[in-house]
Amino acid sequence: MAGDYHCISRCVRQAFLCGKDRFSERSFDHRKQWIEDRLYELAQIFAIGVHAYAVMSNHVHVVAHVAPAVAISWSPEEVARRWLALCPVRRDNRVDEVACALRAAQIASNADLVARYRERLCSLPWFMRCLNEPIARRANREDACRGRFWEGRYYCQALLDDAAVLACMAYVDLNPIRAGIAENLASSRHTSIRRRLQQIDSADVLRPVAGVADRTFSLSAQEYVRLVEWTRHSRSPDRSGAGTGGPPKVLRVIQVTPDAWCAEVFTIQSRYWRAVGSLRALEEKARELGQRWLKGGGHRPRRLCESARICSSE
Repeated sequence: MAGDYHCISRCVRQAFLCGKDRFSERSFDHRKQWIEDRLYELAQIFAIGVHAYAVMSNHVHVVAHVAPAVAISWSPEEVARRWLALCPVRRDNRVDEVACALRAAQIASNADLVARYRERLCSLPWFMRCLNEPIARRANREDACRGRFWEGRYYCQALLDDAAVLACMAYVDLNPIRAGIAENLASSRHTSIRRRLQQIDSADVLRPVAGVADRTFSLSAQEYVRLVEWTRHSRSPDRSGAGTGGPPKVLRVIQVTPDAWCAEVFTIQSRYWRAVGSLRALEEKARELGQRWLKGGGHRPRRLCESARICSSE
């Protein structure tokens, strides 16, 4: 389904299977790079854009945009090429290029297969499956063991509007700092914010760090970084955002007060459950799902039209 989503995959028993095991003292930090590399590899295949991610020691956050319209625009040959990049034909554990070419031709000439693989290539469940399963198998081979690596199916929240997407991105990008394993954004390894800082340009609009870039926002990449930095400082004892020049002006654009923004970012998982968004967006989503309400809908609306209040805070 088209839209923006926040996905979380947790290691079984929340063990530090991608960090330092406190019992054996073994370090599995190298697995974080496995996950990050796989995430970028899949983003080049699927009709999905990765807004933000954070690979932690016992869980992974991914904020993704699903774009079926992009997949629809692909030719049968392009669908076949992408599918074979995801699931190549192998002989003796090696990719057989000749067999792949033959298989690609077979797929491209079969309308049913093209439709099936096109649907999978714009499917968030397939994306997460192709992210998690190879990592689990590789880790089990390394440990010479069998069994679950991840708890089970990933947890997912629908992000219903721009403010929800931006708040969730900030929440994910600040994860290592909140966990105490990074001091600042630049030292937050295996996160999208660190990748943005390495590639940032003054003219860049905010777009996914990898994959389909048909989803953009009404702020620049630099403005987003300033917003995340200010949000980090807002958790200081005096909540002054010291050294950041006060609340960013972009909060006026998305019509959220500074207090409401901070509450939104730091309660993404506790305040909401299946969906994140304004009261109106949550009500519409509940009707779509055939429900009377969704968790988060009972809170005071975060979107306030008190422009004077926002302006006075700048």
